[in-house]
Amino acid sequence: MTGTPREREESLDVIQRELTAFARRARAAAARLHPELPLVSYTLLAHIDDQHGCRATDLAAHYMLDKSTVSRQIGALEKLGLVERHPDPADHRIQVLHPTEAGTRALASTQASRRAAYQERLAEWTADDLARFAEYLLRYNSSGGTTAQDAAQQP
Repeated sequence: MTGTPREREESLDVIQRELTAFARRARAAAARLHPELPLVSYTLLAHIDDQHGCRATDLAAHYMLDKSTVSRQIGALEKLGLVERHPDPADHRIQVLHPTEAGTRALASTQASRRAAYQERLAEWTADDLARFAEYLLRYNSSGGTTAQDAAQQP
C-alpha cells in the first residue's frame, strides 16, 4: 500500500465523486432510450440482448437484484414493447426473455450515441491511456462482490 492514509482518503473521495458523475451520465443515456425507462431496465435490456436471451432468474442472479425487482422491470420492458418471452426449446416450462426488434433498434441507437460520446470525450487520450483505463475498470468491477449495503449506496 502506497501513499499516506490522508492521500488514499482524498483519492477515494475523488473516485466516489467521479463514479457518481459517471452513473448520472449512464442514467441520462437510459432516459434517451426511453423517457420512462430507468437505468435498471436499460441495463437489463442490454444484458438480455448481449446474452441473446436469458431468464429473469439469470438477470436477478447476475445483478444481485431481488426477483420482484427484476419482474417489475421486465414487465415495464414488455409494456414498452422492448422485450418478449419465448419458451425455452430445451424446457418449455421456462420462459426466455429476448429483445424485440424495437428493443434491439433502441439499444443500437443508444449504444451508438454513447460510443460517439465516449470517442469525443476520450479523443485526446493515448491508446495506452485508454488501455490502462479499461484495465482499471475491469479490475475494479471484478474485485470482490457487492454487499447489500454497497448496492444500497450505489448511485
